[in-house]
Amino acid sequence: MTHKPIRKAVFPVAGLGTRFLPATKAIPKEMLPIVDRPLIQYAVDEAREAGIEQMIFVTGRGKGAIEDHFDIAFELERTMAERGKDLSVLEPTRLGPGNCAYVRQQEPMGLGHAIWCARDIVGDEPFAIFLPDEFMHGSPGCMAQMVAAYNQTGGNLISVLEMPRDKVSSYGVIDPGARHGALTEVRGLVEKPAAKDAPSNLIISGRYILQPEVMRTLENQGKGAGGEIQLTDAMAKMIGQQPFHAVTFDGKRYDCGSKVGYIEANLAIALERGDMADEVRAIAKALIAQ
Repeated sequence: MTHKPIRKAVFPVAGLGTRFLPATKAIPKEMLPIVDRPLIQYAVDEAREAGIEQMIFVTGRGKGAIEDHFDIAFELERTMAERGKDLSVLEPTRLGPGNCAYVRQQEPMGLGHAIWCARDIVGDEPFAIFLPDEFMHGSPGCMAQMVAAYNQTGGNLISVLEMPRDKVSSYGVIDPGARHGALTEVRGLVEKPAAKDAPSNLIISGRYILQPEVMRTLENQGKGAGGEIQLTDAMAKMIGQQPFHAVTFDGKRYDCGSKVGYIEANLAIALERGDMADEVRAIAKALIAQ
């Protein structure tokens, strides 16, 4: 059986980034770099690897730097060309008019509301969602792994990771059904359960493939936890109506919504880079020895 391809991805990037103030006072948190590439760029690269063609950014006030980043910087490119510098470093930052769209979330009403803001561009087809501060690092990328699973199962999928039971209370957790390798049937979703009440240790980790019916569910949905329109609530209503599976990501996750996770990601990626790994390792050893 063939399923409608995943051609569009939604990136909810309207958040204020208050945990990183004052760095995010004038710069979107999604533009904070992991070594020399912004978080949002890693997410877009992951989407492209998975065959996604159109990137939909749900933005807010003060997020113009994201739009500038994916535009052509004519003056910069001309100056670099005149100086004989390599322009290939900018190639991933170019998104043409047919490959990106920007919509505004005018009020901070939650993740579910942010996704709903993209309904007209998503239209009547399945789509992916990326939370950029969940930095998923692996090869193939998380979304490529999910698209491969979607091509088998159709329906809705979420990425999950195994987490020590004593830490699951900070996350959304799945109630698992039958498991086949990396693929697990989802029977229910629980938001931030107490460790003793958690139905599993599989946490939802920032990547989704959803059918367009979720938009209709979000349209009529009231506010949930925190007084916000929660995506988890809308997904939970679709369980039993359509196939719903979780894909255990084969790779590393860095929580770049936290300062410690962000520093960990920078260090991990730097230690993988041939142009700096030895120097960074020596610096880290020297700092630890102090």
